[in-house]
Amino acid sequence: MKELVELMAKALVDQPDKVVVSQLEGEQTTILELKVAPEDLGKVIGKQGRTARAMRIILGAAGMKLKRRFNLEIIEKN
Repeated sequence: MKELVELMAKALVDQPDKVVVSQLEGEQTTILELKVAPEDLGKVIGKQGRTARAMRIILGAAGMKLKRRFNLEIIEKN
């Protein structure tokens, strides 16, 4: 899943080398933290959050297959 988020984010941003995805494991939920350059934050979130919502929907669908829940958090990298 980490690779999936990284692939999607790198396709969207202008600075793909600054995309970092970290994974925090829980009992039933895995939190994926996506960090991008400040100038790419808008591209990852999209108009009215549509791009971020689409990424979360894809994660949810892929997670159902693995019987695991995934949360995506988008963080601005300094």
